[in-house]
Amino acid sequence: MNTPYPFTALVGQDDLRLALLLNAVSPAVGGVLVRGEKGTAKSTAVRALSALLPEVSVVSGCRFSCDPAAPDPGCPDGPHESGAADGRAARMVELPVGASEDRLVGALDIERALSEGVKAFEPGLLADAHRGILYVDEVNLLHDHLVDLLLDAAAMGASYVEREGVSVRHAARFLLVGTMNPEEGELRPQLLDRFGLTVEVAASREPDQRVEVVRRRLAYDDGPEAFAARFADDEAELRQRIVAARALLPSVRLGDAALRQIAATCAAFEVDGMRADIVMARTATALAAWAGREDVLADDVRQAALLALPHRRRRNPFDAPGLDEDKLDETLEEFGGSQEDDDPEPDPDPDPDPDPDGGPGGGGGQPPQGGDGPEVPPQGGEAQDAPPSESTGTEQPAPSTAPEQAPVGATEPFRAKLLTVPGTGAGAAGRRSRARTEHGRTTGSRRPQGALGKLHLAATVQAAAPHQRTRGRSGPGLVVRRDDLRQATREGREGNLVLFAVDASGSMAARKRMSAVKGAVLSLLLDAYQRRDKVGLVTFRGKGAEVALPPTSSVDAAAARLEQLPTGGRTPLAEGLLRAHDVLRVERLRDPARRALLVVVTDGRATGGPEPVARAARAAGLFAAEGVATVTVDCEAGPVRLGLAAELARNLGGSAVTLDELRADSIAGLVRDVTDPTSSTSSTSSTFSTFSRKAA
Repeated sequence: MNTPYPFTALVGQDDLRLALLLNAVSPAVGGVLVRGEKGTAKSTAVRALSALLPEVSVVSGCRFSCDPAAPDPGCPDGPHESGAADGRAARMVELPVGASEDRLVGALDIERALSEGVKAFEPGLLADAHRGILYVDEVNLLHDHLVDLLLDAAAMGASYVEREGVSVRHAARFLLVGTMNPEEGELRPQLLDRFGLTVEVAASREPDQRVEVVRRRLAYDDGPEAFAARFADDEAELRQRIVAARALLPSVRLGDAALRQIAATCAAFEVDGMRADIVMARTATALAAWAGREDVLADDVRQAALLALPHRRRRNPFDAPGLDEDKLDETLEEFGGSQEDDDPEPDPDPDPDPDPDGGPGGGGGQPPQGGDGPEVPPQGGEAQDAPPSESTGTEQPAPSTAPEQAPVGATEPFRAKLLTVPGTGAGAAGRRSRARTEHGRTTGSRRPQGALGKLHLAATVQAAAPHQRTRGRSGPGLVVRRDDLRQATREGREGNLVLFAVDASGSMAARKRMSAVKGAVLSLLLDAYQRRDKVGLVTFRGKGAEVALPPTSSVDAAAARLEQLPTGGRTPLAEGLLRAHDVLRVERLRDPARRALLVVVTDGRATGGPEPVARAARAAGLFAAEGVATVTVDCEAGPVRLGLAAELARNLGGSAVTLDELRADSIAGLVRDVTDPTSSTSSTSSTFSTFSRKAA
């Protein structure tokens, strides 16, 4: 076995180490979500923690790690009689991003279940992780249904497998640790809420600390055993401290004053539901036990808030994580008046050990950065594009150069119409377009290709019924063979690649339209986040186009790029379309199953380069020829409208929608949805469905 990097050899990352240790003391805290950039020792810290956990005693031969002192009465390998027990180290089980549902929860042998009537169950990773650590690297890249199963098991302490009347349940209590890089996409808020604690990690900016990190890592790589031996005494001391804190935990008293502070803090930060209050209470109790105290102090409540609340305040991907620590201190002070009455005098030096229990100022809660400042009006006044002639569409003389205009802020996002790709795809699971998926409504059956997935029971019985006489069946029952099995085909929803091509020319800044345009794109980005899409951003202005953001799952990165988008110059529409075409071509090679939706945001004017109108029409024809789903958001405004965006939409083979019609509750959307809100179009244009508007 490889020698793990010692936990006590980690440099810095106090909040990360404290959060992991608190969960080791009290798994009821609910796990840790570690958010941070690449190369910040996230995985190293988790693996190092597994070596600190006390040894566990298990029933001999039990595949589900039952405790011999209190075996699970419903264990599939039970019932367990008093007998031999084995001791082993606590396991750390890693869940790979590409894991299937069967690998996570276990698999039933459907053929034996039907033909022999036995529960032939092969345990999954949840069973392996029982009484240990379940580590999920890049948890934000897991399919939603796997995350749901994972977090449900963590909350209930058990895993349930139900398939065609065959049911298996086993205990699954583990320390759940997930790591993620926010640049690769966010978890949904309701899934974030299921993690007990969260910490933000980043590489130190202190040269001396960075030098020490490199020095220790090089020493470990040169000789892992010798390096680990240097920290053996520290590791043993920390391991004993975990054992002592676990023993003390049941004796820790959570007074009424601390409970009032917890409730007041959650209310002050407008946290939804009651899970945050419960997690804070458990975390504060674990902090007291870790410090060797039997009473919870105000500092414990403060530290618990910094670890348990930042991710629960994130209502959408554009919210900055973190807490306002000044507001937190004011709340604790206001509701902490009776602390002295409820709690005895604390030990003046409860924790002389400078181990990673952090100070009250630690945690992932930093004040939100940035924020909505005052909107900056466009500079320069007039647009830099001259409108083309209504009769010929040719450009009028315009200045050869134009000053760049300062970025403007976006208007408030709104609930946008659902834009979908027509037809039925087979891409990654999501919430946008129709697709053949493993989860969803059953639409038919087929012979299994490889391992059997979801069994279609009726089709299996129908296939087996004509052969019962030839198979020698003489009594009741049904003889089922492998060839009779039928797998259900299901239809659900997939996530798409939504590529935005945004016109940032001077004409878009006229009449202060860019603020409304950014608000509309921001609304579509929010919709893409909720529907688990990848997004990309191409902008065009002046003499060319650029990929402002390559396709990514991080819509907040797209929102940040959009906010800083400058405007000015002519409209190289053809260049913007060609650049978008190149992006889609490359992404098609990388992920052929993920279908694309191109959203062109423009007023339709083409004024950049030679023969701008003709070249733009030819570029648009490439998308129509390839059947790419497109939507043109018509940003033209004013009393005289040329209809150039609608003409562009026809050339693209898609549809056009105005900024007003993009809202889900617009009159145009309501009229369109009256006919059949669930039907899909037969052309390459996108479809719309209405749902109630809700402020983001």
